[in-house]
Amino acid sequence: MHPKYQKAHELSSCVIGAGMEVHRALGPGLLETVYEKCLMRELELQGLAARQQTIIPVEYKGLKLDECLRSDIVVEDCLIVEVKAVEGILPIHKAQVLTYMKLLDTPLGLLMNFHSETLKQGLVRLVLKGASD
Repeated sequence: MHPKYQKAHELSSCVIGAGMEVHRALGPGLLETVYEKCLMRELELQGLAARQQTIIPVEYKGLKLDECLRSDIVVEDCLIVEVKAVEGILPIHKAQVLTYMKLLDTPLGLLMNFHSETLKQGLVRLVLKGASD
């Protein structure tokens, strides 16, 4: 089991609740950046340590790319939250989150699509391979 998995698992319900609160207050139809900032505020109000637009370093055979990728929100250094406001979640969105999780060594990720009628319909929970074993 990944050393951060249990903490991420426990935090995920709080983060989902925070997302639902934001969605309930604002509804669908806004820009991703609005939902991201409001979700950050909700996490702050819940007393959770979260970072916005976290740089994801990539190293490939000695080449270091420091500014190419950013994760929307990282909660307590163990849970990634990617915010979307799109018609529907595509396989590429899930692949993106899984790659971010791998690069940041984060066991759990949440993909939240605020464009859905309810956040529950637009929510995908992703676990890094082997993290929950």
